[in-house]
Amino acid sequence: MSYNLLKGKRGIIFGALNDLSIAWKVAERAAEEGAQIALTNTPIAIRMGEVRALAERLQAPMIPADATSVADLETVFTESTRALGGKIDFVLHSIGMSPNVRKKRTYDDLDYDLLSKTLDISAVSFHKMLQVAKKQDAIAEGGSIVALTYVASQRTFFGYNDMADAKSLLESIARSFGYIYGREKGVRINTISQSPTLTTAGSGIKGMDHLMDFADKMSPLGNATADDCADYCVTLFSDLTRKVTMQNLFHDGGFSSMGMSLRAMNQYSKSFEEFKDESGKIVYG
Repeated sequence: MSYNLLKGKRGIIFGALNDLSIAWKVAERAAEEGAQIALTNTPIAIRMGEVRALAERLQAPMIPADATSVADLETVFTESTRALGGKIDFVLHSIGMSPNVRKKRTYDDLDYDLLSKTLDISAVSFHKMLQVAKKQDAIAEGGSIVALTYVASQRTFFGYNDMADAKSLLESIARSFGYIYGREKGVRINTISQSPTLTTAGSGIKGMDHLMDFADKMSPLGNATADDCADYCVTLFSDLTRKVTMQNLFHDGGFSSMGMSLRAMNQYSKSFEEFKDESGKIVYG
């Protein structure tokens, strides 16, 4: 159902890869709500993914760009404002990747060159995006910028590795830049702390299926899906949230406020067999 919440607005969506992507769902919902959008991702993601088909269906310009490159980001904002016919009203940053996770490096055995890449791709790219947009004056007065994060930025989750550090940095950037951009241009910057979601990127995290099941059992409302997240993003892009900024907004079915649920406790008592070592001791990780 459409409410025309974004009618007449222009937006840029970073990070749509395929129909598992939260960014893909956000692009679809933004278009349903009346927005004109531009899509951007790395050249290799565009070649290997399905985003060109989405761009054609939504009649959205597709701009190849590496979000860690300031020059590429300058091109994204310049071409988007030209193609869409004016300043940008909303932006989604849905970018995250850890080479250490992909190479199965544990947190106490990180490759520091790969850590730098994790931080640059998953967090510093957000600062670069904001800085380029501000210098170009590309965002309209009262515009809204949203980045996706996860509760592991604030709590320890086994296997999330250096992505937790990247998400912590991402949230800090939103607060620090949100103050400046809000004061000077009235632009809002928020992060959404989403339930674990089985995207292409998320599937690389060790034990992701178990993590999703645990979160679902812990959350009074269950996990928020990618479609649910897209709905929430639309509200933050809209004029209904004009005074919401510098916030890390939990969108997780209540998981972040829970200690232990009955369902999770019942599961806890009967699922240790596969985590015992040869001597029968439980390996907690």
